[in-house]
Amino acid sequence: MTSKFNLDPKLFEEFNKMSMEASEIFLGSKIVERFDMPTSLEFIRNHVSKNLPLVIRNALTETTAFKKWNSKYLRKMIPEKDVNVAITPNGYADGIAKNSRDGKEYFVMPEEATMTMSDFLDALDDKKGPVHYIQRQNSNLTEDFPELVDDLDYSLINFAKEAFDKEPDAINFWMGDSRAVSSMHKDPYENIYCVISGFKDFILIPPVDVHLIPRLTYQSAIYETDDDGVMRIKPLFDDCQKPIMIDWVSIDPLSPDLKKYPHYQKANVHRVRINAGDILYLPTLWYHHVQQSHKCIAVNYWFDMEYDSRYCLFKMMERLCGYQVDE
Repeated sequence: MTSKFNLDPKLFEEFNKMSMEASEIFLGSKIVERFDMPTSLEFIRNHVSKNLPLVIRNALTETTAFKKWNSKYLRKMIPEKDVNVAITPNGYADGIAKNSRDGKEYFVMPEEATMTMSDFLDALDDKKGPVHYIQRQNSNLTEDFPELVDDLDYSLINFAKEAFDKEPDAINFWMGDSRAVSSMHKDPYENIYCVISGFKDFILIPPVDVHLIPRLTYQSAIYETDDDGVMRIKPLFDDCQKPIMIDWVSIDPLSPDLKKYPHYQKANVHRVRINAGDILYLPTLWYHHVQQSHKCIAVNYWFDMEYDSRYCLFKMMERLCGYQVDE
């Protein structure tokens, strides 16, 4: 792995001033919450245009999904159907892990397997086995679980569809045990995240703090179960046998190494729990880290971001920090 951070100290201080001003002027000290659904005008004026998160409490409590989705219901609705499951030894799918064979850190993706929903639910209760998580992010709710679609009241997100003036690009279904963790990352989507059962704990950091979020370049790898049933890290190479590299956040916000990354303590870190029935609007390019309760079920709607001046500003900041930028 290699570091490319080379921001000029004077420019770094200017970035710090911008971050502090953002905190004082519009970010605030906590994520805004409300207990009623916003109109599309309120949503776009107060949150989308400002790139600010929003929590809507108890928004989903009248839906069939909120009332019925649990292990017993899923066994009944889709008992023998094959589903795509991500499997890891430690719960970190798409995260940084050290390879015991060579002592190096890699960006490791999960092993993927197909199993019935009943077998998946049984695996969730095996606390000594590997960590299973349904997390396929290609609109798997509509593609893999059409039996569940009608349980959601699609009209509840009309405020978002009207504000974004488009339909969602993907609707994803998530379910796993409490060991499953989403490492710190950002997405190029406007995200409407709905927790149906259990809870999710989010750590959120705004894009304006890009200079405070350390990133390194790692070789990509994948978990692979060997003949002895042990999950090991398999480094990945391209067709020319060159390592496949990726830029990824190198700090763990649950246990940040402030000796190695002292600037991180200046970041605007927000923590919020999204309970069953709640909706989180997670704006595009916000860094987020996610933990969850056991057998938590969630659905999220991804709307493609607008590649406007804010996107250009963020990319300029990434380049000035010396980070690898995907075009």
